[in-house]
Amino acid sequence: MPTFTLVHLEYLSWAALWTIGLSVIAFIGGGILGFGVAMARIAPSRVLRTAAMVYIQLVQGTPLLILLFLIYFGVAILGFNQVPAILAASLGLTIYASGFLAEIWRGCIQSVPKTQWEAAECLALTRWQRMTRVILPQAIRIATPPTVGFMVQIVKNTSLASVVGFIELAQAGKIINTSIYEPFTIFVIVAIFYFLICFPLSTWSRSLERKLNVSGR
Repeated sequence: MPTFTLVHLEYLSWAALWTIGLSVIAFIGGGILGFGVAMARIAPSRVLRTAAMVYIQLVQGTPLLILLFLIYFGVAILGFNQVPAILAASLGLTIYASGFLAEIWRGCIQSVPKTQWEAAECLALTRWQRMTRVILPQAIRIATPPTVGFMVQIVKNTSLASVVGFIELAQAGKIINTSIYEPFTIFVIVAIFYFLICFPLSTWSRSLERKLNVSGR
């Protein structure tokens, strides 16, 4: 009966790297898209605000699993070539992350005291100058802890990418288990890998929150 070996551990290690890579892609892509949506949420145009709100509600109201299915299988139904698993997973997680990051950042931008907005207007700054020189520098300090905390959720949600054929950490554990059937050993090791990835992010988030609260006071 085959047992868990260093070869299996190496396979899980590579899968963990793919998990980290997918998380980074989702965070960067989701951050860029989410920032645009967040700015649209506070735009003077009512049309932009409504469109951004609808987008956020759709993304947050759609389970990530369904979103991945729609991207991976929906494209083929429309008559196009089926997208590669890594592209479908990256796109699905990017859209998912953008919906939540947009709302996090919108709340942080609007939490900047109203007096700061009014002071920037009194200086006759343009809207772009007000945002870049006065509002966003303060909002970044508020947004940093919850943003880092959300990164942990992205890492854990990469486990759903297996539904489109992407082999990340959880899927690699399933594949090994089907060959040697040692579920307890395998998934304890998988859990340790997730812990080693997520715990530093959680610790960093709490540290930033304490540090920024102190500096804010």
